[in-house]
Amino acid sequence: MALFITALLSLSVAMVGVGGATPATTPSSVHSVIQCHDWGESGDGAVRVMEGEACWLLCPLFSHPTVYNYSSVQAAGLNLVWYHVAAGQDLEQPIDFHHPDQRLSKEREKLWLQPTTMQDAGQYICMLRNRTSCAKIAVRLEVLPSGQDPNCEVKAAVPPTPVIAPIQEGRTLTCPDLEDIKLPNTSHSVTWYHECNAFGNFNIDRVFKGDKLVIHVMLEHYQGLYHCVVTYETKGRAIKFTRVVNVTAVSSSGLPKQPNILNPAKEQLYPVKQGSEVTLICRVSLPYLEGPRETWWTIDGKTVDQLADPRISFTSRVVLNYFGDWTVENVLRIQDFSSEDLTREYNCSGRNGRDVATRRAVLEEEVYLPSVELGCGLGVTLFLMLVLFVVYHIFWLELLLLYRSWFGTDERCTDDKEYDIYISYARNSEEEQFVLLTLRRVLENELGYTVCIFDRDSLPGGTITDETLTFVGRSRRVLVVLSPGYGLQGTQALLELKAGLDSMAWGGHLRVILVQYKPLRRGGWVRELRRARVALALVRWQGDKSSDLSSRFWKRLRVELPVRRIKD
Repeated sequence: MALFITALLSLSVAMVGVGGATPATTPSSVHSVIQCHDWGESGDGAVRVMEGEACWLLCPLFSHPTVYNYSSVQAAGLNLVWYHVAAGQDLEQPIDFHHPDQRLSKEREKLWLQPTTMQDAGQYICMLRNRTSCAKIAVRLEVLPSGQDPNCEVKAAVPPTPVIAPIQEGRTLTCPDLEDIKLPNTSHSVTWYHECNAFGNFNIDRVFKGDKLVIHVMLEHYQGLYHCVVTYETKGRAIKFTRVVNVTAVSSSGLPKQPNILNPAKEQLYPVKQGSEVTLICRVSLPYLEGPRETWWTIDGKTVDQLADPRISFTSRVVLNYFGDWTVENVLRIQDFSSEDLTREYNCSGRNGRDVATRRAVLEEEVYLPSVELGCGLGVTLFLMLVLFVVYHIFWLELLLLYRSWFGTDERCTDDKEYDIYISYARNSEEEQFVLLTLRRVLENELGYTVCIFDRDSLPGGTITDETLTFVGRSRRVLVVLSPGYGLQGTQALLELKAGLDSMAWGGHLRVILVQYKPLRRGGWVRELRRARVALALVRWQGDKSSDLSSRFWKRLRVELPVRRIKD
């Protein structure tokens, strides 16, 4: 652009200094050859227009009126000439302004197309020349087809014009480029659309005032794209052009606009650890104001760029945008944090057009806690506890028997009982066989207990009742083999059971062990068992499954019997 302005200045000197300079060419050559400065295509980008709408092209040579303007052009005798290079062609064609359709016209530094067709696309070259100087520059025109968008009633080719409207405040919208129409004695009309839908006066908040749309009270749902379609008449034709205004709601101007440091809070400490990467996070609230807004970190009064330390980096991003009010997060990262870094001063700052806010981040060295070791130790402890719980749940009988064998007291050393076990059972062939061939054999031969069985150990001629009470009193345990026929009234078995229960009731050292040989039927004696159930132990015989000495039946029974070690 500086080169372009320099060329314009040189061209102006050539215009005003024609009489004082000697041309390098003869008069005859002036009319034949003029060296023209070609500045290529304008760097402002292409001009876009919808097919069928009005368009005007401003010659880029006049983009700096303080250096070069249309009045100086006329005073210097320079002519403005327009050429057209159609799309896909290289040949420059002078524009015929006397064509019968009168669509193209020239007004000062502007070229008008009223209306525009698809054939008008391409390059337009504006040239300023006189007898001694010449300059030209091109501008590109893109023509978009006029087919309507099915999702929108109106379509525009030009970029939207941004408009900021504070919430709960007023704003007046003017159709862009409306002032460029210079048509005396010609009326025009403006139709407004919001989000592609045409509307009249919706309510008291938005009303028309002439060509303008007045928003008395800006609300959130009034945001968006507003299209304005200008229609006017020229040369017997109705011409129109469309412009777009993008309205964005921002926070009210009456709210506080000073920046505010949200994080770190006052008296907040950042724990850091030497040798690791330290991350300091700062959040800054920057209310909306026109003009630049920025945030930064400083270390000992210097920015990250000024420090140029490869260990230190800084990032910033907007984490919240609420009606133009920003919440910005600044992240300062320091790799391989050292003891020297701990002594530095770290400040987070934010600034907008109203004020500057700064807050210091206070660092505190983190005390090392052996979290890994503690976690591993706790995990191992919990695992061992779980293993012990599972082992005890599965092998509690074996563990209890092992404990009794090591620490249990032999009752033979503490009492004067003669028998370890008195077996009570119903007198029938099936139970007698179970008692004599299974219980007695295992208890006496395998486990080493002294067993009393009334039918075997009583003397002839004695009284049954007295002998039964004597045997029960001289035993440490009464083992009752329960079956459906056990509790029949008046039987020897029932007498033995009552003797055992009476001995327990009167505070004796006798304990009653119930072995359920077969499922029971309810009887009157069951109530007595229930009254004494706190002191009773019940072990169930499960047939062949309980026959082996290592079965659960024998282990459970040994727990209730006096302490004995199994002979090897």
